Amino acid sequence: MTAGCYHAAFASGDPSFVVRLDRIYTKTGDDGTTGLGDGSRLPKHHARVEAYGTVDELSSVLGLAIAEGVPDAFVGLLQSIQNDLFDVGADLCVPGEAGARLRLTPGYTARLERAIDQYNERLARLESFVLPGGEPAAARLHLARTVCRRAERVCTALAEHEGAARVNSEVIKYLNRLSDLLFVLARVANHDGKLDVLWQPGKTREA
Repeated sequence: MTAGCYHAAFASGDPSFVVRLDRIYTKTGDDGTTGLGDGSRLPKHHARVEAYGTVDELSSVLGLAIAEGVPDAFVGLLQSIQNDLFDVGADLCVPGEAGARLRLTPGYTARLERAIDQYNERLARLESFVLPGGEPAAARLHLARTVCRRAERVCTALAEHEGAARVNSEVIKYLNRLSDLLFVLARVANHDGKLDVLWQPGKTREA
């Protein structure tokens, strides 16, 4: 997921665009900058680039979780979330009016909330915090959850730096709810929470 790819895809203004990647390297970033979807350029370490780069990392972690094995019922959901995350990246990559047609809408978050409610119904109420681990699939989903939380933090920092009008609030809501969903899915992957290891405060403190 690169800004240059977004720019090439969105510059035409056609919402039914087809992405074509004929060349993998362009050399335009050799000076340490990258192009946003609106054609402007920023340093590669800019908070906006960090934001959609972290979203890309999250999608990759989800891809790893799928490839290495999650419950079959999760695969379609996680793949749809990966697709959503490209939409999130596009939203972040094209700021201002130029990207109006790319903005996330409340429906994205609503779909996550329905999935949370569906899967959480089968789980017992927690009496403590959950330590990441248990089944391998659960551990990978917990890893995805923590990357999602980092993506959320980067986006809130970007909104504070550039102003809330420059960052779609639906992006932040979506990432917040996605981390909740990944937590719930991790518990389901741990045999509906039966293999969850709970935090015991002060367990190893010396008497």
